[in-house]
Amino acid sequence: MLNLDFLSLPLLTASGLVFISLLIGLFSKRAGFSFLLAFLFTGIMGGVDGPFGVEFDDYRLSFWVGNIALAIILLDGGLRTDFATFRTGLKPALLLATVGVALTSGFTAVAAVVFLDVSWPTALLLGAIVGSTDAAAVFSLLKSAGVRLNERVATTLEIESGMNDPMAVFLTLTLIGVATAAHVGTGVTLDVSDFATSLASQFGWGTLLGVLTGLGFAWGLNRSRLLKEAPNGVLALLVASAGLTVFAFVTWVGGSGFLAVYLFGIATHKNARQAVESSLSALDGYAWLSQASMFLLLGLLVTPSQMLESFWPALAVALTMMFVARPLAVWICLGPMRFTGREVTYIGWVGLRGAVPIVLAIFPFMANVPQAALIFNVAFLVVLASLVLQGSSIGWFARKMGVALPDEDNEQAMRALFGDFALTAHTPVQDVCAFYGLTPPPDAHLTLERWMAAAIRRPLVVGDQVWLDGAELCVRAMEGDKVVSVGLKLPEASET
Repeated sequence: MLNLDFLSLPLLTASGLVFISLLIGLFSKRAGFSFLLAFLFTGIMGGVDGPFGVEFDDYRLSFWVGNIALAIILLDGGLRTDFATFRTGLKPALLLATVGVALTSGFTAVAAVVFLDVSWPTALLLGAIVGSTDAAAVFSLLKSAGVRLNERVATTLEIESGMNDPMAVFLTLTLIGVATAAHVGTGVTLDVSDFATSLASQFGWGTLLGVLTGLGFAWGLNRSRLLKEAPNGVLALLVASAGLTVFAFVTWVGGSGFLAVYLFGIATHKNARQAVESSLSALDGYAWLSQASMFLLLGLLVTPSQMLESFWPALAVALTMMFVARPLAVWICLGPMRFTGREVTYIGWVGLRGAVPIVLAIFPFMANVPQAALIFNVAFLVVLASLVLQGSSIGWFARKMGVALPDEDNEQAMRALFGDFALTAHTPVQDVCAFYGLTPPPDAHLTLERWMAAAIRRPLVVGDQVWLDGAELCVRAMEGDKVVSVGLKLPEASET
């Protein structure tokens, strides 16, 4: 009689771990912790040091599953990203996704040399592995944080997390070669022109093919009656398989598959919004399954007893990355871009690390890099610390920094931010000053929208505030990139 233990036992283990992690996640969410942390914790408990005692060390399988899961998560994030928000988030996100990743990696490498006493090639490799924010963590935690961030902050964080993987992957692969060469004593050489060409190829092919395939797929969705009438589940599966095809093809030709699949999702959503809207619910399920599978497998890979030897130095590196490296890199990148200090501080804090650093930390094992186990353990601890400290404080810190918008149903909070008066945005400033007894500025002939835009000198978003002779003007409502309503809060003397 055929024995099916080879099917039933692995399936029982996998499904049981997913079920347990979801139950833990539901309870932990009430305490302010994320589902991602629950998946990771359950994976650790299921591993060799946990009560389940599952022996799992298949790095190749984890790497394979991790890449597919990240592609699905980035696709889902791209399909939910409104292209119109690129006006406020694209430039700062691009800077953070390139220069910001490099700076964070470099600053973290310094901490690795100091606290872990490793060589510079190993330290730089570790810095590159943990240098980028994680799309899975950012998309998931911003969605579940229970706060509505202002558009400038939210889109910067989301677009950055969707576009910074190419830089992290490229730096990791490059520095693996440097670390290996340094170990075998063949000399460390890094051709700057080759470095720049390869980086341009990653971003160039990823961008070009991601956008073109997204436009082509959207064209097909809009013109094919058969596709429009497909059941929601079938359409979701079609979109997911198309995204994975783009990811695999672009990776094969030497571009960034992560960037391509994210842009594929954005281009598809922008040009075939009605066609893909019905599939988003099913795709959300795919994204959650991807996150669960990825974090559970990565948790199973960890052996906590082996981490104890380097726990305190690794924790010092993690804290340095969160409190020094990431914030400093963000201030350098966004300081000249007219973000407020509170916005920059918040973006610096919400540099969430998730599955990407752990997946990248598998690279050294596959390349037989010296101290690969140490690099993996430190990367894992960085992710754990980030999810616990940063992930659990997203909502609270947003309100603390004033970057969270009030719930539209909360009248008291709405009046506290926007004031008691709502003005149409095309009203001339001079008319407002005359009616409310305010001293008009030199350019009072401008409308409220144009005057506020000139004062702030950046694209306006809901929540932007400008002072007018002691009164406070605040963007209250927008349609696309146009301001339609401005709130007015009069100075106390005028109100009485």
